[in-house]
Amino acid sequence: MSPYSIDVDEAGFQEQVLDVSQHTPVILDFWADWCGPCRVLKPVLEKLAQEFDGQFVLAKIDSDQNQRLAGKFAVRGIPTVVAVVEGQEVNRFSGALPEGEVRKFLKRVIPSQAAHLRSRAAALVAQGALQPALDLLQQAQQLEPEDPQSLQLEAQIYLERGQADAAAQSLERVPPQKRQDDAYRALQSQLEFLRQSDSLPGEPELRARIDRDGHDLDARLQLANLCAAQKRYEPALEQLLEIVRQDRSFRDDVGRKTLLEIFNLMGGGGELVSRYRKLLASALN
Repeated sequence: MSPYSIDVDEAGFQEQVLDVSQHTPVILDFWADWCGPCRVLKPVLEKLAQEFDGQFVLAKIDSDQNQRLAGKFAVRGIPTVVAVVEGQEVNRFSGALPEGEVRKFLKRVIPSQAAHLRSRAAALVAQGALQPALDLLQQAQQLEPEDPQSLQLEAQIYLERGQADAAAQSLERVPPQKRQDDAYRALQSQLEFLRQSDSLPGEPELRARIDRDGHDLDARLQLANLCAAQKRYEPALEQLLEIVRQDRSFRDDVGRKTLLEIFNLMGGGGELVSRYRKLLASALN
């Protein structure tokens, strides 16, 4: 029997299912002794657990002995098979499906090796470990060279490191059909801010110009671009809002347009975006 095929009850559910599912998909098989289709399906699942060799864990649950678990997953008939990833149900089926259909089900819920590497890389990025994350992404791209999520995460890392040309190369490899996604457009905006910042004066010089002449909208725009490149979004939004207030037509409405770019960079939500959306609406009316 495969070590990835286990019997689970309510007492061990947290440790053997929910905790494990944080890093490995868990396939729940709700069965009962009296159920004929269960006896057909169970050996198919056990065979595939052995064949997949750790890509998922098969957790077999006697529904008669674990009625609270069956109720928690709203099991209406058996066998019922539920896929759990990161503690949440992601898919299910009922009945004794043929092996070919079970394989298709597993492929839908089990991430590829490339996706697994990408997930590990994203966790490292969140911890600030950029080079190890980049190493994992390069391994992932050997398996799936055109995966847009890997390429965009790679571009994000290069942007964090201030490597505009490398980030641009990663984004150029994203398939054209994926370039309208908000995530891709946000990275493109961040890249543009980074490139512009390379040729801008320093912040002290720009602030001095604004102190001398509050109507120096070029200085305000340059300061906003510099702050945005450094991900200091609130001071950037302050300068852009002031441009809108003073001259809506400046450089073809660049103040409002750049505000909207930064809103997109920030994910379009949150307290800061909400506040500045209201301030922008007030300035326009």
